[in-house]
Amino acid sequence: MFDQIVGHIEDIIMEPEFQELQKDFFDKYCTVFEDKEENKLEYTTIFNHYTELIESYIEQRLIERLPQFSMVSFLEEMKARSSELDGEIFEMLLSFTDFLTFKEILLDHKAVKEGHSVDFSSDIIITSLENTLSNRSKLS
Repeated sequence: MFDQIVGHIEDIIMEPEFQELQKDFFDKYCTVFEDKEENKLEYTTIFNHYTELIESYIEQRLIERLPQFSMVSFLEEMKARSSELDGEIFEMLLSFTDFLTFKEILLDHKAVKEGHSVDFSSDIIITSLENTLSNRSKLS
């Protein structure tokens, strides 16, 4: 079930609506964050707002696809598996529960927005493993 949920999450985060929701949030708050060791109190408020916004969006979309889905149970399982998880999808998922991951993603967004970094996001394509395997079996 965990892998099935992750597959659905991959699909959801690739949707233009999700991309726009996340980009708008990062655009709004990235100027507040500074790349320093010390974290301001307002960072916590912003992080909590991000967590609520993104979790509720993904949870709503997952319940449409899997009526028995529970975000609480999924996040607990994800934390338990954190040492075996790798990749961009898991970094994004961990940003819901890990402040430092969230801060790093937000600071990366800020750097791109300010022109301090090269934005390769338009050159990267993430596809569902299920679709890739399905296409491979059709070719054979």
